[in-house]
Amino acid sequence: MKAVVLYYTRTGVTEKMAQTIARTLQEEGISTELYNVEHFPLDTLPSYDLIVVGSPTYYGTMASEVKRFLDESVRFHGDLEGKVGGAFASSANPAGGNETTVLSILEALLIHGMIVKGMSEGSHYGPVAIEDFDTRAEEECKVYARSLARLVKVLHSTKERQ
Repeated sequence: MKAVVLYYTRTGVTEKMAQTIARTLQEEGISTELYNVEHFPLDTLPSYDLIVVGSPTYYGTMASEVKRFLDESVRFHGDLEGKVGGAFASSANPAGGNETTVLSILEALLIHGMIVKGMSEGSHYGPVAIEDFDTRAEEECKVYARSLARLVKVLHSTKERQ
């Protein structure tokens, strides 16, 4: 099983989130690569079983760099069907649009036919950081990554049995 965690950052908060998610996935036994979305080799996208995308929140939605990546990913429409996807975001304040940012990323992943997983506790759609990467955000990233790892393992073992 192979995962990629993609992110864009200006202040470093989203990068810290991405690093924590990637490290936790590795700890869960998932081979994981970490990329700033601007440096990601797009042609490799279909080779991943799990794709997690993070962005700072600008005007209630994702950064243009993340949107550009998602727009360019259209060339793989249909090729990501059944893969696991996830999203995370950061913002400057509690009502800064984190949920709308996460949801806008998840919408693109759903259009690709990907499987996304919510969380019953904490940030339901995906981890969020508010102003800084604090212990709450760090724990949410870890819990989310463990949850995604469990899901991709179950789906992978189901495919192997078919």
